[in-house]
Amino acid sequence: MPGLGTSFGRGGATTFQQDLQNADCIVIQGSNMAECHPVGFQWVMEAKRRGAKIIHVDPRFTRTSAVADVHVPLRAGSDIVFLGALVNHVLQNELDFREYVVAYTNASAILRDDYADPEDLDGLFSGFDKDNRTYDHTTWAYEDAEAAAAAGDRQDHPGDDHPGDHGGEQHGETARSESYGSGGATMRAKPHHDPTLQHPRCVYQVLKRHFARYTPELVQDVCGVPPELFAEVADAVTRNSGRERTTAFCYAVGWTQHTVGAQYIRTASILQSLLGNIGRPGGGILALRGHASIQGSTDIPTLFNILPGYIPMPHAEKHLDLDRFVAEDSGKTGFWGNMRAYTVSLLKAYWGEHATATNDYCFDYLPRITGNHGTYDTVMRQIKGECKGYFVVGENPAVGSANAKMQRLGMANLDWLVVRDFQLIESATFWKDGPEIETGELTTEEIATEVFFLPAAAHTEKDGSFTNTQRLLQWHHKAVEPPGEARSELWFYYHLGKIIREKLAGSTDVRDRPLLDLAWDYGEEGPLAEPSADLVLAEINGSGPDGPLSSYTELKDDGSTSSGCWIYCGVRAEGVNQAARRKPGKEQTWVAPEWGWAWPANRRILYNRASADPDGNPWSERKRYVWWDAEEEKWTGADVPDFEPTKRPDYEPPVDARAQDGIGGAEPFIMQTDGRAWLFAPAGLADGPMPTHYEPFESPVDNALYGQRENPTREAYDRPDNRYNPAGSDVFPFVFTTYRLTEHHTAGGMSRTLPYLSELQPEFFCEVSPALAEQRGLEHMGWATIVSARTAIEARVLVTERMKPLRVRGRIIHQVGLPYHWGPNGLSTGDAANELLSVVLDPNVHIQEAKAATCDIRPGRRPRGPGLLTFMDDYRRRAGVPEEGP
Repeated sequence: MPGLGTSFGRGGATTFQQDLQNADCIVIQGSNMAECHPVGFQWVMEAKRRGAKIIHVDPRFTRTSAVADVHVPLRAGSDIVFLGALVNHVLQNELDFREYVVAYTNASAILRDDYADPEDLDGLFSGFDKDNRTYDHTTWAYEDAEAAAAAGDRQDHPGDDHPGDHGGEQHGETARSESYGSGGATMRAKPHHDPTLQHPRCVYQVLKRHFARYTPELVQDVCGVPPELFAEVADAVTRNSGRERTTAFCYAVGWTQHTVGAQYIRTASILQSLLGNIGRPGGGILALRGHASIQGSTDIPTLFNILPGYIPMPHAEKHLDLDRFVAEDSGKTGFWGNMRAYTVSLLKAYWGEHATATNDYCFDYLPRITGNHGTYDTVMRQIKGECKGYFVVGENPAVGSANAKMQRLGMANLDWLVVRDFQLIESATFWKDGPEIETGELTTEEIATEVFFLPAAAHTEKDGSFTNTQRLLQWHHKAVEPPGEARSELWFYYHLGKIIREKLAGSTDVRDRPLLDLAWDYGEEGPLAEPSADLVLAEINGSGPDGPLSSYTELKDDGSTSSGCWIYCGVRAEGVNQAARRKPGKEQTWVAPEWGWAWPANRRILYNRASADPDGNPWSERKRYVWWDAEEEKWTGADVPDFEPTKRPDYEPPVDARAQDGIGGAEPFIMQTDGRAWLFAPAGLADGPMPTHYEPFESPVDNALYGQRENPTREAYDRPDNRYNPAGSDVFPFVFTTYRLTEHHTAGGMSRTLPYLSELQPEFFCEVSPALAEQRGLEHMGWATIVSARTAIEARVLVTERMKPLRVRGRIIHQVGLPYHWGPNGLSTGDAANELLSVVLDPNVHIQEAKAATCDIRPGRRPRGPGLLTFMDDYRRRAGVPEEGP
């Protein structure tokens, strides 16, 4: 979210899948789109049929590579160098879309004179606190403009017995960066500009200096990509961008699951902004979400640090009342300036008639965060004995999370565990057949955790909505009743809430009021007393004095409106379920506005005001999309304008204008306080205002650019149950990366139990090159043992040319590919790839580094039982890994 959010103002995909057909070039990087998003990939193939050039940048040659025009194999974890070199190529050769850049980005903004770059500080930005491994971002601000806090105050990890990594540094949470899913980081004033882009401290010149060393030669040295292959990509991307042509980028978790994941996306955002590809047909950045409602799970979050619509969760130490909360987090200009209306409407949706002006609309009822309460921190609290109970819903952490052993150790230390799933997944049975039972590290009789397995309903057995990869809400109707005792999540939480409220009825304890005062009536339908999903959607949409609302612009801060998620306001406009629309494509335009409903306001391409020039005219007839109709005095075109419909292109905001009134008629990025795309992010990210190459935390090589090897703000937990491979270790000389297959789904709970899918992919395997197979004595279809400092796993060997050895930093680097779908339960069984991974996290969103780590690989099967522990002791001793941690 923060990669796109700080760049443009919203964390969702800037475009939609069908629009890929209009691209002149498509770069797919950080994704195997053909295999992992096969339905959407049809539009890539349509673009190719129309003449577009398709480029796939990936460590492996995959099904996407097979139909691409160009495949670029690169070392896992080196993408910022590759993308940064594309940025440098554009800047050094002045290939940017200059009119777009000057008008619509902050390239001309002037920075403070005390900003210092990693080029000046050997890999660090100014403001670094080495003791706490955090940045004071003050010096990143515009000249004479104060920025709001970049990512919230950092707090210690109470669940970590060994703070820091290899030295006892502290680390902490950065809650606020997640809130940039819909509304960029706040600046207290707009910057001074030099439209000539010549001022030495303007963003354009700072950017140029920052990326100057990102050359084709560096790409070859760090990524392993030959200069001629890089030149082919650079030429294709730049030739297919500008006034008449557009290039699109597509990415997935291959970019996000890194300690610098947000900055991968930032680099692509900078490139696309320089080339004028944002807000225009055939352009943009498509954030590919892996399955049905990943986007929805952040919009209406399952995350600890945001509320629906990306409103930040209040902090216990800072947000004592609603006014202070809003004053600190809302922008002065841009639509985020209406944060009070969004927040009050949410509180009214939660507590209805109980939320009034006299009690601050029940703002005190909201929970407060005190630090990092993310999933990995929670697991460490379990191990420490501080977290007593756990709900596992739609997840399988026993095999599906990084350092799966740590997950099992945490669950084994609970008082109770609730698992809701279709099958008895590994997280429900770890206490009797987990790997630690076999090794003797745990015994069933000594695990006190009481496990409750509750069968879940499938999506065909319940009504509801999915929010897919392009912010599109689509309604699914129940086909059949769930069997037996299986129930939907809506049923489970609704009835759990009813039971709790019944038990608390009559309580006079003030702490029970938030539960008792909840608006908790969604009707009950059918033989199972299923709550009405349509009534839930109606609450999410919101209402006012005259009934259902049609747009978030109707929300008020006086308590007269309610909305459970302000960015979804309009999904039930006029009382009609807009997400359930299924108008055939032949009966509407190619944009298909009557198929489902996209947030916000059913806009399919975000920032589409940028598809017209500052005067409101299309940049070209070929790329015509949204424009100003002078006769009608309004914005019109193929899509819902992502702009106030009657705001003239020549509108200049008054000095004291607030919220949307402070956005000029030629400023398309309406969620940003300055209305522009950010090439340089003066606020919003914990690890820097611009992307910088750092090596993965576990890497076989040093940093070719700086003495600072890894992301200095990474979140690392060096402890006995989370040991790390030493950097550059000869004992762990190879790189491994994890990925998914079409035939299996996530951690395998939905696919390894099905005969036909298990037959298609019957066994866990590893992909290795012929050269690595020869070097290590690995036989095709034989067994291999893959080892990290955490543990060892075994897999069948797939010797394939798809894994290409690369020359990096003067040596040959071999990479091992591991699909992550397996575990010991089901029909198709095998070790879990996530056993190998450590917990080391991106500082912005606390996501694990799962796409680049180091390992050893050797022929044969791994040891069993206690022999595995002896085997690992020998590996750690030879690698110099402390047996008991620091």
